[in-house]
Amino acid sequence: MLRFVEGRAISGVTISYLEWLCERLALEGKRVLVMVWDNAPWHVSRMVRDWLREHNREALALRRAGKGGVQIVPCWLPSKSPWLNPIEPRWIHGKRAIVEPTSTLTARELESRVCTHFDCEVLDHLTQLSA
Repeated sequence: MLRFVEGRAISGVTISYLEWLCERLALEGKRVLVMVWDNAPWHVSRMVRDWLREHNREALALRRAGKGGVQIVPCWLPSKSPWLNPIEPRWIHGKRAIVEPTSTLTARELESRVCTHFDCEVLDHLTQLSA
């Protein structure tokens, strides 16, 4: 499930994405989300790790109460190891399929091609919340 971001990817946007993702997965009856993650700063920040810990506590409490709840299991990759990340080959093939060698695509054209290639719906962008 892809989402695009207005602005830079930061910890707050990562948390918004994870909340959205867990809501969608809960509606599908899923109980666990396994995330294979690289060491991008917005994946490994203290803010995200603290949120993950609290989210998993809440998800387990919801499940015990019979109300659903999606637990997130992060699988952290070692630094500089793209061959261990199962999504990397898909990104490479996707990039080759959507790139326009003779011109530069606009952001909207790129988004449309990515969503078409990966057969996902075009959704509103996640935004950074201002403090």
